[in-house]
Parts: sequence; structure tokens; C-alpha cells
Amino acid sequence: MDSMISAAAHALAAGDPLGALDRVALRDDAPALALRGIALAQLGDFSRARMLLRRAMRAFGARQAVARARCVVAEADIALASRELNWAAKSLDAARATLEAHGDKANAAYARYLEARRLLLLGHPDEAERKLDQLNPASFPPSMTAIHELISAGIQMRHLKAAAAHAALDRAGRAAQRAGIPALTAEVDNTLQVLNAPAARLMRSGLERSLRLGEVEALMESEALVLDAFRYVVRDAGKTVSLVRRPVLFALARALGEAWPHDVSRDTLVARIFRARTADDSYRARLRVEVGRLRAELRALADVRATKRGFALEPRRARDVAVLARPVEERHAAVLAFLADGESWSSSALALALGASQRTVQRQLDALTASGRVQPFGRGRARRWIACPVPGFTTALLLPDAMSIG
Repeated sequence: MDSMISAAAHALAAGDPLGALDRVALRDDAPALALRGIALAQLGDFSRARMLLRRAMRAFGARQAVARARCVVAEADIALASRELNWAAKSLDAARATLEAHGDKANAAYARYLEARRLLLLGHPDEAERKLDQLNPASFPPSMTAIHELISAGIQMRHLKAAAAHAALDRAGRAAQRAGIPALTAEVDNTLQVLNAPAARLMRSGLERSLRLGEVEALMESEALVLDAFRYVVRDAGKTVSLVRRPVLFALARALGEAWPHDVSRDTLVARIFRARTADDSYRARLRVEVGRLRAELRALADVRATKRGFALEPRRARDVAVLARPVEERHAAVLAFLADGESWSSSALALALGASQRTVQRQLDALTASGRVQPFGRGRARRWIACPVPGFTTALLLPDAMSIG
């Protein structure tokens, strides 16, 4: 490796892409093309970065397997930053195996971090944690340690473990300071802001207030009967009942939970659950059927008692009832939650992350564009959507695994 390539590589490792470009901007040999691509990626010019990396891979040729594998990892990094989540996982796995076989442990670990971050974005924190457990950050440089701890913090946030997330972010902050890379320090600060932002709304006995992640964790560990509108489950200290496939029953349970300890009139329930203007005999009969089904589902947790004017929820063990709701409840909230990270997303990546069809997501993006909530740019397959983050709430709790979008 000549001195200019070595100096450019050190500049990139230190988070100085402009310094790297000063050294290799006028060169077209394979190592320089690869370094220019990575530098442009750090500066946000993803399309030119991807083009340069592909030129570098062709220039390296089949005999330089390690250099080609590093280019594959760099291209996967660009895909992740571009929110193109449907990349070829086999190519990244093969590149990681090549790097491990040739002793490039740092880049092999980085490839595994990329896969863990992708799994986290797709709402699979358990799988991401298994990827992370295969790595020991103590053996890596500070910049890699910071990345490891940032991913760990994201996993803990998805698991509603605020204290563990704060601890991981503390470690990430110290590692980022040792690395001396401003972009890494900024990412730690941004994640800390997300962790400290209101994450949910609590509705209890007719009152409503915002909750931070730590308060959500405390609520979930309490002995209250919690109606979780993120995951469509009802739980107390001893049992959890999922109503994710019974949205009408959950809506009924939530209406009763919000009014607890009081009852809710039949007319109100009919208007809220069936969106009917008048509660005629047909709707009242349908309401009785749904109440019967809800009693059967919740029989271990609570009873639904008939009153003179309607129905009331009666917990069997819990002495308190709380409804945990999203910070913002509106149509297309799940799509907005993803776009609120400030990155540009394709409709295919959103469909993959939400577990919905691309056509469904496209309709929602069209509606949000018409209302001025999101901004599209690009054409054809390069079309992306971006939205300004909704100030003051985190997206972590808006992305439950089993949530369908409406």
C-alpha cells in the first residue's frame, strides 16, 4: 500500500472524508476508487459512492478476494444508510466469511453489525441480539465499540429496558469520545434524545399523560391490568392475552379500560366500535356478541359486567387499569413512525419493514404526500420519501413486531 492510500485510509477511519478525498481524488486505481467511494458515502453522496465501489470491485479482480469483500461490505453499508433493506444477505455473509478466513476481523465484525442493524430496523430485536452476542467489543477499536453499544441500546429500547439502554449509551458515548469521531458522538447524542423523549400515552381513570420509556417499563412490571395499544395485548402481573388478530375486541376492551372504573353506555360503544350513528337493535345485538367473545378471551384476567346503561370492565386480580397508547394516533402512523427517523425510505423498504404489501404502502404514501406530511423525490425505482421528524416523541414504541397497518 502506498503512502497516499495509507493516509487516505487513516483519514477515513478518523471520520475525515474530505481529508481522504484530498489524497485520492485524482486517482483511478482500484484502492483509490474504493476509498473515494467510502468517502463520498460518508458525505452522503450514495449514488456516486456506489458507482465508485462497483468500479473498484471490477478493478480489483477475482484474485483480490479480501479487497472485493471489503467493497461488498461498504456497499451494504450504503444500502442500509439509504434504507434499502432488501439487499442480498447471502452476498454480505459470503463477504464476511472471506474476511474472517483472511484474518480481517474488524471488517468481518462490521459486516455482522450491518446485519444486526438491518434486523433491528425490520423489527426483529431478538435476532439482532443473537448477532450481537457473537461479537466481543473489547477486542475492537473504540469506533467499533461505540457502534456495538449503539446497536445494543436500540435492542434494549425495543425490549422496553430503559436502564439497560442508558447504560449501553453511556458506554457508547465514552467509546465515541475515545475514537474522536464527531459523527459518532452526534449519533450517540441523537439516540439519547430519542430515549429521553415521550414514548407513549397513559390513560387511567379518565386522565391522560405522556410516558417516557422508563415509565413504560415500570408500568409493564406493575400489577395493573394494562391494555397495550401498541401490541394489541391485555396483561396483568400473571398472564398476557393477545388480541392482535381480534382488533374489534381490543377496541372494545380499550373503550372499557379508558372509562374504568366507570361503565360505558351501549350507544357510546356502538358509535366507537362500529362507527354507527344510531344504536339500533341490529347493532345492539352485534355488540352483545362481541362482548361475549371478549368475556371468553379475557376470562383469566377480567370480567365484562353488564350495567343498566352499558358495560364495565372488572379486573379479577389487578386493582388498577391502564391503557397504554401511542404518542400520536392517526391514519398511517406506522409509516410516519419510520419516516420520522429523518432518513429517505423507498416504498419497498417500508413494505418490508411493516410487513405489508408495497401497493398498500404506496397508497399510504400517496395520501401522506397529498396532505403535505411527506415529501417524495427521485423517479422510478430511485423514488424516495422523507418527512421531518415529529418533534417530541420517539419512534421505538411505534414499531411493534405484530402490528398491522391500517
